[in-house]
Amino acid sequence: MVTLTGIPEGWPADEAGALAVQDELRGRVVLDEPGPPPGTGLVTGVDVAYDDERDVVAAAAVVLDAATLEVVEESTAVGRVAFPYVPGLLAFREIPTVLAALGALSADPGLVVCDGYGLAHPRRFGLASHLGVLTGLPVIGVAKNPFTFAYDQPGTRRGEASALVAGQDEEVGRALRTQDAVKPVFVSVGHRVSLDNACAHVLRLTPRYRLPESTRRADALCREALRTVLHRAP
Repeated sequence: MVTLTGIPEGWPADEAGALAVQDELRGRVVLDEPGPPPGTGLVTGVDVAYDDERDVVAAAAVVLDAATLEVVEESTAVGRVAFPYVPGLLAFREIPTVLAALGALSADPGLVVCDGYGLAHPRRFGLASHLGVLTGLPVIGVAKNPFTFAYDQPGTRRGEASALVAGQDEEVGRALRTQDAVKPVFVSVGHRVSLDNACAHVLRLTPRYRLPESTRRADALCREALRTVLHRAP
């Protein structure tokens, strides 16, 4: 089942409005909770796919059993892109449909894993932080590239990590090797999870591949939802 969603009333329409929202919400990020223990409860991956020509975005939420990585539930939502493309403000394009996909679940999402950033963001408020503040859920970001931040290459073995650094010494995340001799992923805290715990969760979610199972499954599902909706469009 696909949930159709619109742009929420009062959603910022321009860069100035979005920056003001970030400034307001950033102070609500909780950084002093460890989060759920890895391998327990549920883990939910969220991801989005776009068709910019038709101004359509599809979001998927895939709930996994954290111990077995078996799929417990999944949902999708499709709607209009809620905000223009502005670097550093991509969350405003995605969050309405992501919230709709999460809201369509019957299960408690548990820990949410975003394909994106949390504190590893120029304004320290990426999608994972924004989503965490709005939902109250523990959320982490796992990205494929380091955005604008510096890091030393971690060791080549699975589980080795190095700091993702802003400025001289501010650690905003970690480059984490999830498979031997494969490019690292970039983990950052979103809300209500420690960085150590976030990295431990990511390792539990990557038994075979570079990217977490949560991300892989949500990516495939949102792309399928987008194809289905566009195929039905006149």
